[in-house]
Amino acid sequence: MMRGLANKVGIVAGGGRGIGAATAKRLGAEGAHVVIGDIEDEWAIKVAAEIEAEGGKALGVHLDGTSAESQQAIVSAAVEHFGGLDFYHSNLAGGTVGDNHALDCSLEVLEKSFAINAKSHFIATQEALPVMLERGGGAMIYTSSGAASAGSPWQVAYPMTKNAIHALARHVAAKWGKEGMRANVICPGVVLTEAVQIHMTDEQVEQALQRVPHKRLGDPGDIAAAIAFLASDDGAWINGQVWHVNGGSQMRD
Repeated sequence: MMRGLANKVGIVAGGGRGIGAATAKRLGAEGAHVVIGDIEDEWAIKVAAEIEAEGGKALGVHLDGTSAESQQAIVSAAVEHFGGLDFYHSNLAGGTVGDNHALDCSLEVLEKSFAINAKSHFIATQEALPVMLERGGGAMIYTSSGAASAGSPWQVAYPMTKNAIHALARHVAAKWGKEGMRANVICPGVVLTEAVQIHMTDEQVEQALQRVPHKRLGDPGDIAAAIAFLASDDGAWINGQVWHVNGGSQMRD
């Protein structure tokens, strides 16, 4: 068990399936009280019910991460139901349809990618930070992607907008670290979530495995473990960092 997660209150944005759902369940198993937000309400409610069935404390709510009102509502839900907020895992991603190379990506696609992959994390920060600072600090944990540093020739908006999260996390760490805030980023490699299994062919999955110096590709639980660590007191001296959790597919300082 991680130190200092029991009875902490956290939000998992984009927690209805995949990495977010695995993270919410891991946090619940560690004794944290978890508010799960997803634009697909029923997914969030289902994950919360599964956590409660295992004896944990959880609440599933609707969340449109690109809306300030919706982000404010999920923070308010954490305060009202569980008494405060200690960490926020901002796990929203998407908007990749039509995102090709720089000469074949419309401004509409770019703006949608920015809204989901950068703006949502900024709004989450604006809503969550004041509440955590009132409690003497907390942790912002953002999900980025290995795409942010991979140099992809087939995609431009997603890597661009994911990179913005790294600057945001370093800003939060540098500005509010003395007040007890920590902010870190996780960059997953190829993780076999429901979305990846839908969008990747068996051949692409096999090619991805060949590129990884590991026996397997990622499981959502691999990312959940890293996020739980960063949310816990065991991660108390980690601030302003970008962690690549990818089985070695990118080896970086």
